[in-house]
Amino acid sequence: MTTFLLAIYWLCQVLTIAIICTAVLSWIVMASPRNRTVINLYLVFRQITNPILAPLRRIIPLIGAIDITPIVAFIILQIIAQVISAYM
Repeated sequence: MTTFLLAIYWLCQVLTIAIICTAVLSWIVMASPRNRTVINLYLVFRQITNPILAPLRRIIPLIGAIDITPIVAFIILQIIAQVISAYM
């Protein structure tokens, strides 16, 4: 059971980093839309994070033009990681 919880803990941490990378890369893509390397990297991170962010986007509305679902997902993942670390 400890191995399973450890795997879930690390999955939460990796997904948190992927969400942060997606958010930062989305800003960079807007600043330099012709850089194919950055666009491809952004698309990879987006494919990783989309299964988590897409359901949240259906629930949480945009605030103006700002999408706060990465922040909500970040908080949820960190709460899960902290609960798991308390049981290990």
